[in-house]
Amino acid sequence: MTGKMFRWGIIGCGNVTEHKSGPALSKVSDSMIAAVMRRDGKKAANYAQRHNIKKWYTDASQLINDPDVNIVYVATPPSSHAAYTIEALKAGKPVYVEKPMGLNYRECSEMIETAKRMNLALFVAYYRRALPEFIAIKKLIDEKKIGDIRMVNITLHLNPREGDNGENKHWHVQPEISGGGHFADLAPHQFDLMEYFFGQIEAIRSFAVNQAGYYTAEDCVTASFTFSNGIIGNGSWCFTTHESCRKDETVILGSQGKIIFSTFDHTPVILVTKDKSESLSFNRPEHIQQPLIQSVIDELSGQGKSPCDTHSAARTTKLIEMTLKEYYTHIAGQLNE
Repeated sequence: MTGKMFRWGIIGCGNVTEHKSGPALSKVSDSMIAAVMRRDGKKAANYAQRHNIKKWYTDASQLINDPDVNIVYVATPPSSHAAYTIEALKAGKPVYVEKPMGLNYRECSEMIETAKRMNLALFVAYYRRALPEFIAIKKLIDEKKIGDIRMVNITLHLNPREGDNGENKHWHVQPEISGGGHFADLAPHQFDLMEYFFGQIEAIRSFAVNQAGYYTAEDCVTASFTFSNGIIGNGSWCFTTHESCRKDETVILGSQGKIIFSTFDHTPVILVTKDKSESLSFNRPEHIQQPLIQSVIDELSGQGKSPCDTHSAARTTKLIEMTLKEYYTHIAGQLNE
C-alpha cells in the first residue's frame, strides 16, 4: 500500500471515535475517513455530517465492501470485534480493532490466523504503547535506571459510574457484550503495558467477586502474576469505592529505586533513585490514539514499525479470561441450579 491514500471505514462510530481516535484518522499523513457505519441510521448520518464524511451505512458488510474503503477500523463493543475483523480481512483489507481484541482467546486466535492466511496486517488499539510517558517509562526500565526489576503493583480503585445501576445498564457491565465488567474494559490496558515493559506474563492467580450488586459482572478483583523473566506482579481493582478511596497508581519496584505512574489519569511519572526523586511531566496529544494510528500508517506504507503486537493483545484477552473464569463459572452454575 506504499504511496496510496489510506481511506478508512469506521464500523461503530460511537463515543470512542468522537475525540480519542476518529479525528486522528484524518490528521495523520496519507489518511482520511471514507465512510462510517452505525446500526442507527440517524446517528450514523449525524456523525458523518459533523465530521465531514461523505458516506455512511447501517450495514457493516456494505462498508467493508465499499471500493473507496481500503482499511477498516472496528470500534464496536467487543462482542462483534472478531466477526467484523474477520469479514474485513477476508475482503482483503487491513484492520485496526479496538481493545480488548476479542471476547475470548479463541476469537483472538481466529483473527490472527485469518490475517496470516490473507497476508494482511492486523492492529489492536493499545494506544498507550505510543504515548510519550509510557515510552519514557520503558526506556527507564531498559536502561536500568532503577536497577533490576523485582516487582510491580497495580492499583485501580474507582467510584461507580453512571449506567452501572438501574434498568438501562451500560454495555461495559454486560458480560455478554464486553466480556465482563469494568475490569474487562480497563485492566487490558494495564496488562498490555506490563507485557510492553517486561515481556510475557506466564501465569496468573486471582479472585473476582461482585460486592455491590449493581450488576452481575465482577466489581472487585485481585490478582498475582509472574513474568517469564521472574518478575512478580500484583493487582487490585475495585469499581464501587467511595471517592476518598479513588486511586490509579502503578509502582514498579527495582533494586535501586522505583517508578510510580498512573495508567488513566494524566499525572507526572515519579522516578525515585538512591540519589534523588524526580517528577517527569509529558504532554498528551489532543487525540490520544493519534500517535499509534500514525505508527499504523507508517508500517503499512513501509516507513516504520508500529508497537502493536497482536499476539500480546491476544494474551491480554486470555489473561482477562483466566482471571474471571472461576467467577463466571460460578455464576453459570447458579443460573443452572
